[in-house]
Amino acid sequence: MKIVVSTRVAAPLSEVWRAYTTPADILVWNTASPDWHTTAATVDLRPGGRFSSRMEAKDGSFGFDFAGEYTRVEPQALIEYAFGDRVGQVRFEDGAQGVLVTVTFDAETTHSEEQQRAGWQAILDNFARHVVGS
Repeated sequence: MKIVVSTRVAAPLSEVWRAYTTPADILVWNTASPDWHTTAATVDLRPGGRFSSRMEAKDGSFGFDFAGEYTRVEPQALIEYAFGDRVGQVRFEDGAQGVLVTVTFDAETTHSEEQQRAGWQAILDNFARHVVGS
């Protein structure tokens, strides 16, 4: 099953793309709730390049690496990637009201569809706030 989340960012496409693909920015926006944070991020943005974000509970009780490999990159338009046995896609569509960022990903089986949708949407909403506020 595929899950889709999206947000519109009122900023230039070049700035939206830069913030989505720059490790220093990822450290700021990549969290679903205030009690979590991203402590490390790497990006090798090219087909065959790897990415990783270390996500941890601020109290140190749990953490995990969200990591994988880019399979297709069209600058300022599309990022496709594989993570484990799942795939994801991020589309950037410039429009009059800003950039529509749409993330599509394969669901996993540990959490409900609604939990996954809510978590990924929260991260995307943090991303939009970060771009507009920086």
